[in-house]
Amino acid sequence: MKIYHYPSKSAEKRISAIVQRSLGFKKKDLLAVTRMIEDVRKHGDNALIKFVNRFDCPKLNVESLRVSSQEFDVAKKNVSKPFMRALNRAFGQIEAFHKEQLSTSWIQAKRPGTLVGQLVNPVDSAGVYVPGGRGGQTPLVSSVLMGAIPARIAGVKQISLVTPPTKGGKVNPHILVAAQKVGVDAVYKIGSAWAIAALAYGTETIPKADVIVGPGNIYVTLAKKILSGTVGIDIIAGPSEILVIADDTAFPEFIASDLLSQAEHDPLASAILVTTSEDLAQGVSVAVEKELNRLARKEIAQKALDGFGAILIVPDLDTALELSNRIAPEHLELQIKRPFEIIGQIRNAGAVFVGDYTPEPVGDYVAGPNHVLPTAGTSRFDSALSVETFIKKTSLVYYSKGAFKRESSDIIRLAEIEGLDAHANSIKVRLISAS
Repeated sequence: MKIYHYPSKSAEKRISAIVQRSLGFKKKDLLAVTRMIEDVRKHGDNALIKFVNRFDCPKLNVESLRVSSQEFDVAKKNVSKPFMRALNRAFGQIEAFHKEQLSTSWIQAKRPGTLVGQLVNPVDSAGVYVPGGRGGQTPLVSSVLMGAIPARIAGVKQISLVTPPTKGGKVNPHILVAAQKVGVDAVYKIGSAWAIAALAYGTETIPKADVIVGPGNIYVTLAKKILSGTVGIDIIAGPSEILVIADDTAFPEFIASDLLSQAEHDPLASAILVTTSEDLAQGVSVAVEKELNRLARKEIAQKALDGFGAILIVPDLDTALELSNRIAPEHLELQIKRPFEIIGQIRNAGAVFVGDYTPEPVGDYVAGPNHVLPTAGTSRFDSALSVETFIKKTSLVYYSKGAFKRESSDIIRLAEIEGLDAHANSIKVRLISAS
């Protein structure tokens, strides 16, 4: 990895290239996804099965779109005890964290004769998208947990999970066992943009969702972007990101492995080290090159590092924090001597991982917080997927006759200033009755 001294023109140029990288939507992708969405909206299951047969499983039929109880039974027999142990740990810790996010309805009666408050209710239905993962060979179990657990805690009545089938028309057993563990109501063998469209509009087989969550490829992301507003979504997720702030007490090998853990995701992933130590910068650069050669996804990681990787040497930790807040990374790691002393200076980050033994992957799987996080600088205004994603808040207002009379003149004044005579009149007609 290339080393830059910050501030400098070369460092600024590199940072700008990283910050300004985009998802790379092409016009042809936009047109293709728009057509798929419209096809599903008009033709429902017929469109779904057409796409499934063309792209995933040639022989699947409409009756087989929903995973059967027999398939769930078979799945249980095809997962190991070590997997179940890991699943149970992850489930328990993710559930415990998200239960702390529950909010309740409230009413305030501080002003005489008035009640104002907020009604908190879950959406009726949710859809969780889980990527297929190399034709079902690398099941993304964590996506099941991170999407469905907060929905269930929120109180969503109907949770549907969609995931692409294998060529043989199956769903990986680890996905099915995880789905059953977290209380998913139904699993459907559909993926890509047509799965998002099916959840957004509903079909003869797929129930309509109020909110859709979960990561996916560029077609999934585009479909969520297009349909946002028709249906609620979590976030428009971009390529993965990590920024590590480190001083001379950090371990180069730890940092190198953490940078590569994100770089291996995607050629557009970004991996940045910001450090106060020249020696550490050199050590991490060497360690990255050494470890890179051992990776199965070496080519992907190398492209990510070449395009959006950097080691930045800064004069002090204050500068490091200013730079981190500017970049607003998805994942921020603090590998410094006294990390808790500077937590209060962090304003923009999807999640913060504190200490040498808290690498980002613990957050991916078992720590508890959600791993669906804002990317591409959007942590400046957005947050992780949470129980709140599946919650609606409705305002509640009550005025007695006395309270109405007390505040009526101010309401009329504001309405008339805005030129809304009918608004003002709805107050005036009641004043006659109330007097």
